Amino acid sequence: MPHLWSPPARRHPAARPLRPARPARRAIVGALVAALAGGLLAVVPAAPATAAPTLLSQGKAATASSTEGPFTAPGAVDGDLTGTRWASDWSDAQWFQVDLGQSAPLSSAVLTWETAYGKSYEIQASENGSDWRTVTTVTDGDGGTDEVALSGTGRYVRMKGLTRGTVWGYSLWEFQVYGTPGGGTTLPGGGDLGPNVHVVDPSTPGIQARLDEVFRQQESAQFGTGRHAFLFKPGTYQGLNAQIGFYTQIAGLGLRPDDTTINGDVTVDAGWFNGNATQNFWRGAEGLALNPVNGTDRWAVSQASSFRRMHVKGGLNLAPTGYGWASGGYIADSRIDGQVGNYSQQQWYTRDSSIGGGWSNSVWNQVFSGTEGAPAQSFPEPKYTTLDTTPVSREKPYLIWQDNQFKVFSPAKRVNARGTTWAGGAPQGETIPLSRFYVVRPGTTAATVNQALAQGLHLLFTPGVYHVDRTIEVNRPGTVVLGLGLATIIPDNGVTALRVADVDGVRLAGFLVDAGPVNSPTLLEIGPQNASADHSADPTTVQDVYVRVGGAGAGKATTGIVVNNDDTLIDHTWVWRADHGDGVGWETNRADYGVRVNGDDVLATGLFVEHFNKYDVEWYGDRGRTIFFQNEKAYDAPNQAAIQNGTTKGYAAYRVDDSVTTHEGWGLGSYCYYNVDPTIRQDHGFRAPVKPGVRFHGLLTVSLGGNGQFEHVINDIGAPTQGTSTIPSTVVSFP
Repeated sequence: MPHLWSPPARRHPAARPLRPARPARRAIVGALVAALAGGLLAVVPAAPATAAPTLLSQGKAATASSTEGPFTAPGAVDGDLTGTRWASDWSDAQWFQVDLGQSAPLSSAVLTWETAYGKSYEIQASENGSDWRTVTTVTDGDGGTDEVALSGTGRYVRMKGLTRGTVWGYSLWEFQVYGTPGGGTTLPGGGDLGPNVHVVDPSTPGIQARLDEVFRQQESAQFGTGRHAFLFKPGTYQGLNAQIGFYTQIAGLGLRPDDTTINGDVTVDAGWFNGNATQNFWRGAEGLALNPVNGTDRWAVSQASSFRRMHVKGGLNLAPTGYGWASGGYIADSRIDGQVGNYSQQQWYTRDSSIGGGWSNSVWNQVFSGTEGAPAQSFPEPKYTTLDTTPVSREKPYLIWQDNQFKVFSPAKRVNARGTTWAGGAPQGETIPLSRFYVVRPGTTAATVNQALAQGLHLLFTPGVYHVDRTIEVNRPGTVVLGLGLATIIPDNGVTALRVADVDGVRLAGFLVDAGPVNSPTLLEIGPQNASADHSADPTTVQDVYVRVGGAGAGKATTGIVVNNDDTLIDHTWVWRADHGDGVGWETNRADYGVRVNGDDVLATGLFVEHFNKYDVEWYGDRGRTIFFQNEKAYDAPNQAAIQNGTTKGYAAYRVDDSVTTHEGWGLGSYCYYNVDPTIRQDHGFRAPVKPGVRFHGLLTVSLGGNGQFEHVINDIGAPTQGTSTIPSTVVSFP
């Protein structure tokens, strides 16, 4: 029997016999994380059958969360299976780890337990000893000797004890890690951002010429492959007019907008499209202070065009020259000192901002939450829907230039937010050095991206188009996936482009997912099926992430975005089945569903979803909330029969399932433009169960020029649209 040491303050039971040793169990105990099994095993090829794995851990440096008496961590890696061991305090959430000395492909771990064993525990791996990923979870341990399969690479390997199998602590005779020595390749963090990231400071020559050249390339390149980001280091810039075209991002690199001032303009107009701004998509401006030359800046955009952390020291005009049509848009965490001239904008959402000079005109649907100076609630006329605060918000991560290096600032979560994050000083959040990011450049494979994630790195996608032949698997809590210049991910062979595990705090921001020609069941998945963890303290955020099916070429998907994780924040997305461009047709770019929400307590702020063959949004999770929704039904339905939904004419733009007990929405609009068959009738734009906890505020439906008509707004409530005058039918509140 082993020597049983007892601390003075407590005593073991009289007997604590060691159970007889048992042969190692070859079966995998517990379950491998599915994403690692699918992705990382492909990253690191299995060794040939003739090559036996090598014991990597023996004699290496070992540490632990606690030690009981003389049984220290090195005793579990010294090769003595029955003489020395490690033992922990008598409590749960203990860990033991070993430093292998260098990164290596991992194949298995063998845990030889003393009588005090782990009933449930995780095996984790890390490249740096601080960012851990869970490789294997054991839930039914019963002592003896466990052999568990490992995958991917790691320098540090940890046993994290969750539940003890006895009243004592955790005790290991030996912790053995097997793999391939010297075979690990560690991907570097940080590095050059590539030729399409244009970094300037006030002394950089030819800034205007560079802006003009990129604009010439991108002004009308709606479905082109060019991608660009202009990053302005803190300072003051004189006399610039930065015209922003497709797939172009302009951003200041200060922590606050006023750190980077342009005495000039950041301009979007619609000269390329004869003064019609309804196709000014896919661009963005962030983190700048503007002193407009003529006192008012022009930002005439439509969907997928964000205006974040901007300080306009004057007015902001949201309409094109000549005040032609526009169909935007989105402002967040910004201050406009003067008036916002909405003019011809059909709809707009403004969140957590400040407007000094008021807001002009309402057209169809203008929504505000947490915005100082917003117009008062007045729907249906003027059509303003105004919430005093935003229930939960967290701003998009962004690049900064600090201490002569790039870093990423990840803002903190706010509850019941009002006004900007930076009005009273520095915003709150976490600063992450670029060295902790894998800088993804065009040509990088999905296998390499997954390897970087497995190492514990965040991802920074530089401007470009990326084809992935396997799913990008985001499994580590707190991972940031940030795109520059509308970096675009295209899934090949019908895979899902990106999937997030049921973990806390993942940040997805600033990229476009473009469906490939082979049908993908989903394009973006937030959480696995039946996800159940509580993420309310640290939710996953999806911000300026756009999904497209068709338009740039043939593309198909069954569902655009599926949200399974509870507490997810969807903050500004456009999920679009293309109605124009290449590869467009009722069956050519078939996509039945835009967004499906299965998780509970999901909040959408700025939800744009359009043209799907069936439901644009389906909501199955409880306690969901949406602040601002914009939708157009699919233009190209060939006839009434093509959209018949049983006895119902047409599929609702936004459907809440009958199982839901609590749901709320503010400022939601759906439009129809059935230009192939203008005789099509749609029973309603919205469908929801009639229950006390299901409520909507400020709903409308619109027939664009009489091309199709709505019979009702929600369920059988609301007057039908009629004629060709494009006058909305409204419902102030439901039920």
